Amino acid sequence: MKINVQANPCFKEVDRSKKRYIVMKGSAGSGKSVDTAQNYILRLMRDKGRNLVAMRKSDITNRDSTFAELTGSLYKMFGDKADAYWKINRSPLMLTCRHNGNQIIFRGMNDDRQREKLKSITFPKGKLTDVWLEEATEFTQADLEIIDDRLRGELPPDQFYQIRMTFNPVNKNHWIKKVFFDIPDPNVLTHHSTYLGNRFIDNAYRERMERRKIVDPEGYQIYGLGEWGEIGGLILHNWEVREVSQNLNDYDDVAIGQDFGFNHADAILLVGIKDEDIYIIDEIYEHEKETAEIIPIAIQHGIPAKKIMWCDSAEPDRIKEWNKAGYRARGVDKGGSKGSVNAQIDWLKGSVGKDHTIKRKIYVAPHCVNTIKELQQWKWKKDERTGEYLDDPVPVMDDAMAALRYAIEGWRKASRWLM
Repeated sequence: MKINVQANPCFKEVDRSKKRYIVMKGSAGSGKSVDTAQNYILRLMRDKGRNLVAMRKSDITNRDSTFAELTGSLYKMFGDKADAYWKINRSPLMLTCRHNGNQIIFRGMNDDRQREKLKSITFPKGKLTDVWLEEATEFTQADLEIIDDRLRGELPPDQFYQIRMTFNPVNKNHWIKKVFFDIPDPNVLTHHSTYLGNRFIDNAYRERMERRKIVDPEGYQIYGLGEWGEIGGLILHNWEVREVSQNLNDYDDVAIGQDFGFNHADAILLVGIKDEDIYIIDEIYEHEKETAEIIPIAIQHGIPAKKIMWCDSAEPDRIKEWNKAGYRARGVDKGGSKGSVNAQIDWLKGSVGKDHTIKRKIYVAPHCVNTIKELQQWKWKKDERTGEYLDDPVPVMDDAMAALRYAIEGWRKASRWLM
């Protein structure tokens, strides 16, 4: 069997450890999730009776994160023979090793129903031995206790139970730091990695990180160096992740925003408005793709061609391409002036209702993982001399935020011809 494994030496200790808790903090792009996916594939192929539950706080986000990471690793490792070694099931999400019957299933912990579902997990062969918590900072300590309690019972002498957590260390006050990093425990292996130690990172990504080091030193500490921090000066606080209707008829109106990109993301958001609240229904977030490659993705996502697509007006040729494809693409002021950007932000944060005493809410569908990540770190610039935050957004990791600002432009300006 020929296997292509992209191994970074910094993960050797992690992959060999049999400790119960493997807690991996690191920067974006450090390779910790890729290493985790590869390690689980090899472990489950080698050892009979092992089964994995890959988890995100919201079950639906597994499809675009843990499942995508594991299946992507399968095809990188085995090429066109991946299906010969693993059965890949997409509904429900499940991977089964054809050699020994070991399985990988996918779960969430977003509500009581999902928690009860976790308690009743069984496998045709073997037991639940491994749990992967991706974006572990999404989980509560109570979630972990429920998960931990599922790993019990006698195992053969050569087997062991293990929970692996992977995350960016956004908040220095998070319970994960207090429980696993601040208190020494022989059952715990903590690990730190950064993109600088990832041999497989492309140059464009390194350049983006170097730019962030300059324009957002505080964010770079977390997402570039993987150090514990706490992001202050967040721009939007009036948002939450929850299931939102995918039926466009449930909204008062629907619009699309697109921020063009190539090296940085080309971000498209499908956004609805209902009773003055905003609903982010779907996202497209692609790197290094031309417009001709993104249009079929938009069609696959069901992005409606009859609704206005508000785009960066600085790219007229790309707007023409979308119009030729049948979309109602329009240019919107990119916000070159600080006043325009801030006016859009003020509208997103604004008050609604007859007496304007109720704050507008922004609801984000759980599968819009890139939008959620940007909302979690979109912040004001900080004056390093005074320590005060300025009325100027940090221009890093803000592609979905630009798409959001564009999408609401028609509603903000109350253009009658929009409807």
